[in-house]
Amino acid sequence: MYYFAYASNMNRKQMKEHCPEAVAKVVATLPNFKLIFSGFSRGRKGAEATIRGSKGDKVIGAVYEISEAGLRKLDKWEEYPVNYKHLNVRVFTDGGDVYDAITYIKAAQQEEGRASPEYLAVIQQGYRDWGII
Repeated sequence: MYYFAYASNMNRKQMKEHCPEAVAKVVATLPNFKLIFSGFSRGRKGAEATIRGSKGDKVIGAVYEISEAGLRKLDKWEEYPVNYKHLNVRVFTDGGDVYDAITYIKAAQQEEGRASPEYLAVIQQGYRDWGII
């Protein structure tokens, strides 16, 4: 199955720790959503990344190939289904390929907040890992 990662799960070191068998595939875009930070995480010391439907916007992320067992490992990390829930999405590459994938979205859409500098650094490294920035 395909998993669409955005924010900190684009960080290859973090993904290796939480889902070692994940195979990095390609950069992709999720249309009509935007990346936001909401709620508060003690572990992240601030708001956590999630996505929210937003016509005309897009979220740039990465596609990984994962197994059912890999998904269960990610579920544990994402505190599924209490903190995050699954969302089936269709993402697109610049080359025109289409992937039907699973991703995570906050279970409760809370007020937007601020992410900690440490969390933002993990996310930025993920964008660098994929050659996006």
